[in-house]
Amino acid sequence: MIRVTIPSSEREGAQRCKIIATAEKLFREIGYQKTTVADIARALGMSPANIYRFFTAKSEINQAVARQMMSEVEEAAREIALGSGSAAERLRALVMTIETMNAARYLSDRKLHDMVEAALNENWPIIAEHIENIDLTIEIVIASGMKSGEFAAGDAKLAARLAHTACVRYCHPRLMVECAERPEPSSAQMVDFCLRALRKPA
Repeated sequence: MIRVTIPSSEREGAQRCKIIATAEKLFREIGYQKTTVADIARALGMSPANIYRFFTAKSEINQAVARQMMSEVEEAAREIALGSGSAAERLRALVMTIETMNAARYLSDRKLHDMVEAALNENWPIIAEHIENIDLTIEIVIASGMKSGEFAAGDAKLAARLAHTACVRYCHPRLMVECAERPEPSSAQMVDFCLRALRKPA
């Protein structure tokens, strides 16, 4: 029988993923503040010392869970940005997908929303990273629209930041909560507004 040896770096990466997934599950069940390293270790059938081999503190686990959740949104947005369809169709799909995914993650699950509130209040570095990644993804769409002639030529980077800022209430968990009782303008209406600004004059 041939024995396959898995590199230690792969094993460690897989173990980190298990810890993050377990922590997220517990955050959803009992809240990120109430979840302890001991709780995570118990759920994985290991000792807390084992957890600390991969994360030096509980705060690192918190940020890893938040980073994982934000990465899922970024990956979905990037898939749309690089997909088929006109730039206008992709920009609309991108904004509305972010809104839907964030609503499912943070609005319907109060325990996870508390984690996001802490990330915003404490200015976790991953927040700025996430905003920058979404800016870059929107820029891909707008640059392609400018290149094809669908949008007026201009500074795609600046246009992406302007569009992202215009649509921020549909992407920002805190603003989504604060604006929940004010349904208009909707994300679709705001995207229409951005598209009118981006398109070449008739």
